[in-house]
Amino acid sequence: MTLRLNGTTGYVELEAPATAGSNTLVLPTGNGSADQALVTNGSGTLSFADRGRMVLETAKAWNWNGLTNNAVIDFPNIPSWAKRITVMFQGVSTSSTSRWQIQLGTGAGPTFTTSGYIGYSFNTSTTTVAGGSITSGVPISNSPLAAGNYSGIATIATLGSNSWAVTSYLGGDNNQGTGGGGSVSLGAVLTAVRITTVNGTDTFDAGSINIMYEG
Repeated sequence: MTLRLNGTTGYVELEAPATAGSNTLVLPTGNGSADQALVTNGSGTLSFADRGRMVLETAKAWNWNGLTNNAVIDFPNIPSWAKRITVMFQGVSTSSTSRWQIQLGTGAGPTFTTSGYIGYSFNTSTTTVAGGSITSGVPISNSPLAAGNYSGIATIATLGSNSWAVTSYLGGDNNQGTGGGGSVSLGAVLTAVRITTVNGTDTFDAGSINIMYEG
């Protein structure tokens, strides 16, 4: 037996399999939200749920807002369903050697958390290994050389309950690698990611950055 829903130029037909038993599917009462999918609880009750997906934002160059003195590069409007955020760096450079850091934001503003982080960063070159810790953000580099252009990835992933962990590794064109890791607990749902420096005054002068988030 089939159930046919007629339209003006065709129809949609629902048909049970030939060997079907007796099953009842209970539809949800609402329409759900954009990009949600119908899921079952295994007992016939259907509901709308966020589906796993990836969204790639538009890359921002070092002069992304038409200025040549950007000390921050922000990615706001991250949806609440995001569970992991990947930050991609391509040929990025800053004007001096202050460590790079990632800060996480909440709210529509957004408001960026600037304290309470746990993190450590390091760099390696042909002659030295150095490291250090900060609390103003998660450090993703340790004193990068201003003459270097760095490429790589930082990953931000949730532990649940608005807690996030970060890890990164970037390679430079100057025989130097740099990276770091850390975590922070936010007071609300994450909505934004900021890439900046610890001193807040060094500016980006080369390269581009983009993010991809997934649920």
